[in-house]
Amino acid sequence: MRKLLFLVFWGLASIAHAETISFITEDYPPFAYRDGKDIKGATIDEINAIMADIGTPYTIDVMPWARAYTLAQTTPFTCAFVTAHNAERDKLFKWVEPLLIDHNILIKHTGSDVQAEDLDEARKYVVGTWRQDYTETLLRQANFPKIDVAADFKSTMKKLVSDRIDLMPISEFYFQKLQQEGQPIEAVTLLSSQPMGISCQKDFPDELLGKMQAALNRLIADGRQKQMFLQYGLKLDN
Repeated sequence: MRKLLFLVFWGLASIAHAETISFITEDYPPFAYRDGKDIKGATIDEINAIMADIGTPYTIDVMPWARAYTLAQTTPFTCAFVTAHNAERDKLFKWVEPLLIDHNILIKHTGSDVQAEDLDEARKYVVGTWRQDYTETLLRQANFPKIDVAADFKSTMKKLVSDRIDLMPISEFYFQKLQQEGQPIEAVTLLSSQPMGISCQKDFPDELLGKMQAALNRLIADGRQKQMFLQYGLKLDN
């Protein structure tokens, strides 16, 4: 009898654990970042609001993007954010979107002699990005011949400001924040615009996905999404 009760308890505990959604993201302020033991950011606030709305248990963790992206493809009940939704990634995940519509620009180190009014002119320069980020795919699809791939965003930024690369892609939102903080960077030209969302492992339950999408739709419709971003000094287009 005790063995039977243990097996029943273990089975219920396993089901409860399986239905806890694991959200994973990278350190990319002001969207998501660590502040001591806390994880904060505009998209963190969105995730918290969505999950409070539907009442499903969840966790949020910050890790290098390449790891987060891989886990979201292979691990049940796992979702990565903020993920650019493009044709290449469409079938790899199930999607909840948009957390925002992002414009990605190419930037340079202030004082460098890099000049490019469009992507054709930008192709002659060394452009840095980081592993498994969608901008690596964008650059290759746009036929950039000299692409430097680092481990993460911070490594790429260090290369830019030390003039080891000429250009790098960055969210226009984040660029504005870094400029306000006094970073020596300048905008050069637009690279792309795309919806950014939550990408969930492709076996993620459709019913739960639908509840998350409905909660996000309500967040957008009642203006809470824009207010969340305004708290971080960001203005949404959508």
